[in-house]
Amino acid sequence: MAENKNSFVSGTTLGKHISGAPLTTDLADAASPGLLTNDIDGKIVKIRPMATPLDQISRLGHTRPVSSMEVDYYSVDTRIDRATVKEATKVSDLDGGMQRVRLAVGEPEAFEVSDTMSLAVGNSRYTGYVMAKGEETLDVILPARLDLTKLPDVEAIRMGRAATQLDVQSPQFAVLPHRRTNLCQIFKQQIEQSVVMRDSHKAIGWEFTDQQEAAIYDMRMGMEKQFLFGTKCKLYDPVKGENVTITEGVWSQAGKTIRVDLTTFSTESLIDMLREAFTENSGSRRKVLIAGSELITAINKLEATRVITSRESVTRWGIDFSELCSKFGRLYVVYSDIFDVMGQAGNGIVIDPEYIQKHVFIPFRADRLDLRGSGQRNTEAIVLTEASCLTLRYPDAHARIVAQ
Repeated sequence: MAENKNSFVSGTTLGKHISGAPLTTDLADAASPGLLTNDIDGKIVKIRPMATPLDQISRLGHTRPVSSMEVDYYSVDTRIDRATVKEATKVSDLDGGMQRVRLAVGEPEAFEVSDTMSLAVGNSRYTGYVMAKGEETLDVILPARLDLTKLPDVEAIRMGRAATQLDVQSPQFAVLPHRRTNLCQIFKQQIEQSVVMRDSHKAIGWEFTDQQEAAIYDMRMGMEKQFLFGTKCKLYDPVKGENVTITEGVWSQAGKTIRVDLTTFSTESLIDMLREAFTENSGSRRKVLIAGSELITAINKLEATRVITSRESVTRWGIDFSELCSKFGRLYVVYSDIFDVMGQAGNGIVIDPEYIQKHVFIPFRADRLDLRGSGQRNTEAIVLTEASCLTLRYPDAHARIVAQ
């Protein structure tokens, strides 16, 4: 190193020159400390988690523009198809080894004249035919060998309607959707920096567009929380002198609640959970489970079986899911840290993407503000805005998973 130092030649002012030796990093650092700096990663590590699965799915699914901040929507379900027998009284004997029985049932509206029904008594199953209907009773033709004393508390399940050859008409059927209301919420995010900050040299390439990108993700995180767990309300802001609308999340809109015990969660528990999620007015055969870390952990501890198979990863709506394949349907599973943040790490929600609707009053947009031209601040600013809400068209196709 001493030999290298002998290569330094003083300049006419303050500089140093090197004579008779090649320029090396050691010489450069000795002659001009700080000229060479440690390598700086020129790209900020931008976090791109799958943090907003519900918002992502809703944006790529069924979107509907609306002309009001208050959205009326209609959801329908299926007609009940069973009733519990309270009392059975024999009315008369009929030809062909049959009998006419008057059944008092808990839900007579589940049946109409000419409907058939199935009753499981012990290890046998009997078929009945509804020949007449009263306000709280059904007159049913049943086999004469059926012991009527065993009918109370038996569930009568409606089967197909059976018409006679001369029937031209049948009891009328219609369904009226149930009206519900949700409120669009105005989501906003403003990005602003001074002109001096914009023109200043930076050690890394962190520009205004990077600020916008980070702001969009922060905004979507807030929207995801609202779309999941928001409570619908309209309030008055006395400072601004305006009303504020807050949207309702899908958690409270879901029609089912499935309770699981994570301490004893097993393959059998998972199968029971899938059965409840996919049966009884359950919608499509492909659904999404968005869940907290404790529920995801319980599922991950289970081994794949011949009944339930697990694929490593499948990509839908730009999100990487773990896929559970069962005889009931396919369940796409994704972890959401929002459940953990909200104190619901053991919970989750099963949503049916086919029956989730996004209502948009103001589409997602970026408006540039001219704060310099208006004489307010010497800055450049952009405001991100969206006014929207989510609704579930068939509530029973979606289910809350609640850890006990």
